[in-house]
Amino acid sequence: MKALFACHALLPDGWHRDVLLEWDADGRFAAVSPDTTAPAGVEQAHYVLPGMVNLHSHSFQRALSGLTEIAGNGPDSFWTWRDLMYRFALHIAPEQMEAIAAQLFVECLRHGYTSICEFHYVHRAPDGALYPDVAETARRVIDGARHAGIGITMLPVLYGYAGFGDAPLRDEQRRFRSGPAEVLAIVEALEPLRGAMVEVGVAPHSLRAASLAQIRELLAALPPDRPVHIHIAEQEAEVRQCVDHTGRRPLRFLYDNLAVDERWCLVHATHVDDGELAALAASGAVAGLCPTTEANLGDGLFPLAPFLERGGRFGIGSDSHVSTSPVEELRWLEYGQRLAGQRRNVAAVRQDERRVGDVLWRAALAGGAQAAGRQVGALAPAHVADLLVLDEAHPNVAAPPELLNGFIFSGNDNLVKDVLAGGQWVVRGREHVAQPAIAARFSQTLADLRELRS
Repeated sequence: MKALFACHALLPDGWHRDVLLEWDADGRFAAVSPDTTAPAGVEQAHYVLPGMVNLHSHSFQRALSGLTEIAGNGPDSFWTWRDLMYRFALHIAPEQMEAIAAQLFVECLRHGYTSICEFHYVHRAPDGALYPDVAETARRVIDGARHAGIGITMLPVLYGYAGFGDAPLRDEQRRFRSGPAEVLAIVEALEPLRGAMVEVGVAPHSLRAASLAQIRELLAALPPDRPVHIHIAEQEAEVRQCVDHTGRRPLRFLYDNLAVDERWCLVHATHVDDGELAALAASGAVAGLCPTTEANLGDGLFPLAPFLERGGRFGIGSDSHVSTSPVEELRWLEYGQRLAGQRRNVAAVRQDERRVGDVLWRAALAGGAQAAGRQVGALAPAHVADLLVLDEAHPNVAAPPELLNGFIFSGNDNLVKDVLAGGQWVVRGREHVAQPAIAARFSQTLADLRELRS
């Protein structure tokens, strides 16, 4: 048994003092004991939080960060960015995917994410052929997670069409092509890897890229406890296309045709009307919000306050990885709402919780854990032993109950000092334990890819 004594720790029911956290060899909390005395020889920390879940990631896109911020000849949008991303994706080899993923996951861990959900759609070789191992690229990303020490939910993507009306895939989408049979083959191939640090679900890419028949076929063969993620209503053009082809808006079409429940994560859901928002909240599904990517791509703003007033659940993701900080995602989430509504403290919709930082962090923990399908997001027995130790010496770290407000809304320094993931210390003194080797491999990968593209 290993242990840490926290002077202050955020437990499921709030802040507690003098908490002894103990975890077993399987990397799960065996006991969490508040109001106790520090045993002799046990490491101590001042401020301890549960690690955050990153519920939406396309890990290979980390290599694109900073390379798409050049204006084109006409108005730039999500769709012009997507064309650049497609061209980039054609060149990446499986071993390069692993190197990029490992670097991304190191950065996520250093900033406070201890779990990630990988929405993985680059399944095929550059020529469009399947690899001999249908799960080749998914395994590579999982290997990147193992090297970094982060927990992962792998979500192989169903990607059959280029648009509504079963439009055939374009040539530059050839690496993404997958039907229900291929996705289920990947799920089956990854079954032996499932455990405390790895879960496997599925992800119909979107209503424009997967037909209802395909989604139904996939879900009918999937174990009923596995997570299901989908992109939806990210862009206004997507909403218009859905209305043109189905007569209904995306969320309404989804809810009218499929049994959406707590195992679903609806990623973005940016453009929703009141009825769709109510259906999303009532279903218990998680809204997967990615504010820094949504801002980078010019997507728009999710209507957070009315969703929370209806009891809706949300989590956060770094998506294209223009940021790898949960603090920045949550700050952007709140600040976007403030700018849109010209008011402050938007997320504090309940009278019994007025501290915005607490509302955001705790809601994102719960929603992220649900979307990941793993027992994470809480300092509690039987949960995976994930935690963050904040730098008690930093002036922006205040004692509870103001700690989370200061953590999220003060300055830009990274206040995460140490990180435990799956019962292993992966970050110490702000440095990842495998950072030099992983960073060197990533730098070489970037150099190789840029040479290939030049």
